[in-house]
Amino acid sequence: MLAPLVRVLIRHGVSHAEFTSWAKQTYVEEANIHFGIDGKSPTVSRLAIVTGINRKEVRRILDLPPDAEPTASKHNRAIRVVTGWLQDEEYTDQHGEPKLLNYGDASSSFNQLVKRYGGDVPARAVLDELLRVGTVTQSDNQIVLASKGYVPHESEEAMLELFATSAKDLLTTLDHNVSKTGPARLQMSVAYDNVGEDGLQAFRKLSSKKALSLLRELDKFLATHDHGSKPPPEGEHRYRTGLGIYLIEESVDEGQSDEK
Repeated sequence: MLAPLVRVLIRHGVSHAEFTSWAKQTYVEEANIHFGIDGKSPTVSRLAIVTGINRKEVRRILDLPPDAEPTASKHNRAIRVVTGWLQDEEYTDQHGEPKLLNYGDASSSFNQLVKRYGGDVPARAVLDELLRVGTVTQSDNQIVLASKGYVPHESEEAMLELFATSAKDLLTTLDHNVSKTGPARLQMSVAYDNVGEDGLQAFRKLSSKKALSLLRELDKFLATHDHGSKPPPEGEHRYRTGLGIYLIEESVDEGQSDEK
């Protein structure tokens, strides 16, 4: 479980000392949230016992200011805009493909798209974000959607944020199913360990085509149940839900490394 994470950290210059510091802080934070007794917050002494970290260090970590997440809202707005572009008939052609849009004043098609799906965020800010990650291209005032979704091709920072979100989602589902704290969540996979190069290439194409079709169908469904930038009705809980799909691929030949 740690091996691919450590590869990513080493590749991006994160030292063992930095990782240890993050891990220690996360141990305390997660124990504080999830390992109280009878619904009560755990004491510093209990946190020290549960985590194996001394009381003084536990207290220091608890006194740290909470981490801010300034990029989450920006990414969510960008995702909503791209989804609207892909799903809204006003912004797709007769074949269901996203139209080329114009950027400019408030009446321009891209500006209207952002107004409809991005809430009160400025169209320029959304355009800058989509250009930054390579989701759109711009020629003069014409905007072309280059990806069938918010897929950050050009931004290493955005790719790492997507990595973190996807890894967290998968591990959270695995933790839920292993701990048996409620009804099991969907967790399925299919993999064979003696597939040749031809089969590998064919499966890449097939799985990509099938996955995209399924995700677009699920996207349409969730879009009808999402409150957008509006708050949910009074008394109604908010939930984050979705489905993640990923390709399994590694070499099983001894002495070979495959990090595709």
